[in-house]
Amino acid sequence: MFSNPDQNLSELGLGEGMKVADLGAGAGFYTFAAARKVGNAGFVYAIEVQRVLVDKIKSNAMAEGLHNVEAIWANAEKIGGTKLREGVADRVIVSNVLFQVEDKDRDNFCLEVKRITKPGGKILIVDWSEVSVLGPKTVVPKSTVRSLFEKVGFTYEKDFDAGDHHYGIVFKRS
Repeated sequence: MFSNPDQNLSELGLGEGMKVADLGAGAGFYTFAAARKVGNAGFVYAIEVQRVLVDKIKSNAMAEGLHNVEAIWANAEKIGGTKLREGVADRVIVSNVLFQVEDKDRDNFCLEVKRITKPGGKILIVDWSEVSVLGPKTVVPKSTVRSLFEKVGFTYEKDFDAGDHHYGIVFKRS
């Protein structure tokens, strides 16, 4: 099975009224699934560095009647780069992003995730598995991801099955 946003999001404990940041939102698969789960009282910030994808998310959100989505052209690889205020997000989604981060130590990316996540908030990491033949040439191993996020103050909560080609991890902000 390929990675399923609805199934993966069930591991994150999304609830009605939550604020969610989807970093590296791409075409918005996680954004739209999260928007339906948090309902009209909740909100999803879709952060994307490619302007064409930001425009696509905006038009698809309108077409689907999802008025609780804001697509933002921004760069999560810089501290303050998401353009979100500190501690705004109850939950943060990072799907198929870490292997693309240009700064290979990924410190600023992890610090930006921490900056926007409320204390007690959770983050969902889904990324390419080392065993996938479909994935990119360079992947970020699960053990490295755990070290990166624990180093900046997140607590490992659990691993989960994110499909045949991906791994999934949930962390909680201390």
